[in-house]
Amino acid sequence: MSAGLRPAAHKTEAYRRRAPAFLKAGFSSLQQGYRSASLRFKIAFLVVILITSTSFVLSIVTVQIMNNYILNEIVKRGESVAKSLAASAGYNLLSKDLLGLDNLVYKAKAANTDMLYVAIVDPAMKTIVHSAADMIGETRPVARGRLFSKAADGTRITELTDTSGSIFEIRSPIVFMGRHLGSVVIGMDKSILVEAQQKVSRMVLLVFGTIAALGAFVSSLLATFLIRPIRELSTGVEELKHGTAKSPLKVYSQDELGRLTQSFNEMSALITDQRGRLTRYARDLEEAYVSMVKVVAAAIDARDAYTHGHSARVARLSLRMGQRLDLPADDLRDLEVACLLHDVGKIKTPDSILLKAAKLDPEEFREMMHHVEYGASILSWAPSLAKYIPSTRHHHEWHNGQGYPDGLQGDDIPLFAAIISIADAFDAMTSDRPYRRAIFKAEALRRIARMAGTQFRPDLVAVFMALMETEGDQAAPRVVAGGGG
Repeated sequence: MSAGLRPAAHKTEAYRRRAPAFLKAGFSSLQQGYRSASLRFKIAFLVVILITSTSFVLSIVTVQIMNNYILNEIVKRGESVAKSLAASAGYNLLSKDLLGLDNLVYKAKAANTDMLYVAIVDPAMKTIVHSAADMIGETRPVARGRLFSKAADGTRITELTDTSGSIFEIRSPIVFMGRHLGSVVIGMDKSILVEAQQKVSRMVLLVFGTIAALGAFVSSLLATFLIRPIRELSTGVEELKHGTAKSPLKVYSQDELGRLTQSFNEMSALITDQRGRLTRYARDLEEAYVSMVKVVAAAIDARDAYTHGHSARVARLSLRMGQRLDLPADDLRDLEVACLLHDVGKIKTPDSILLKAAKLDPEEFREMMHHVEYGASILSWAPSLAKYIPSTRHHHEWHNGQGYPDGLQGDDIPLFAAIISIADAFDAMTSDRPYRRAIFKAEALRRIARMAGTQFRPDLVAVFMALMETEGDQAAPRVVAGGGG
């Protein structure tokens, strides 16, 4: 049997250990839900909790007060009847007027339906008259129960409990001309008291429940009134953050929230004005920056009469391709700058190689290949130009991975570099070089089409060919003196 109890004991211990974790997880979930709730819900929830808890406490206190009041009133009424009977029964006892005593008992019982019995007993507790005739002559036992109260004249109220329920037995002594003649005994039905208390409790709870419900409704309206300017401020902050603010926020009141809204409107107007100025300054700065890049590109091209205008022509062709690809305006601007900077590394290429009239030997060609790495290194010194490093470094990569400097292939080649490589090659083929003359545009297009999938991305070649077919000489640069990239 001991072995059989061990698994149950282990399960009980396991449940006991899991209970705190379960409660902790539940509390954490409720806490998280409360944090993520709206401010209106939080305000309404707190007000409802406050009203409900206050109403609950007040209802309990009120019910307790009313219960005590009803108890005292019922007991006092029974005590008053007992003392009145005791005062009237003294003469009848001396004169042994049983009919008069019976009449007193009958009238008292008939007038008070919550009295279970009314009796008059002699000093030996023998019943002289009783509201129940079969009890006459019986000796009543001394009441044993909880003493509820005792008056100075000897009246005692005792709470008795038996199988039929609880009663209050009131015993008031009959004293006439200084002689103790007996007692009046009255039994009050406590169930009447309990019923009255329950009725009062239901009424009190109904009243306070109604108050709590009204409080919840009013708290919802209050939360709506309080949250409206806060929601307005929240919307204003979001609009200000995204630069979409168009009109001042509405001021709903002249309290602290109203003054806060007015201050926010003033701050928003100031920020909007400063943002407009900064936007204009940034636009002017960007235009100056692009102009400076164009000057640098022109300076690079000017080192050799054969490369004059090369970067600008590559930029025009690349932009047309970018427009065909539906690139965003910001990407088109970056593509233009990338084209202008794609040969910036040639600044470090010796003139003996860059201006050589004959074809380069292998050693010189390897040095020429380093211009993409030189360009990436130069751009790395300026954080604002770092985004142009990929296109500068990789515009001589081949689609099949046979290009330089890193042997990238396919989609690993940056888009700008892949676009520039086509425009760069076309401009190089259709421009004069020191060691050869330019070829015709049609021949250049045939060579580019032939290298699709080998040197160039096939989809970009298709875009370029469609561009040249529809726009013709408008998209293609004139054959001018210049060198290739």
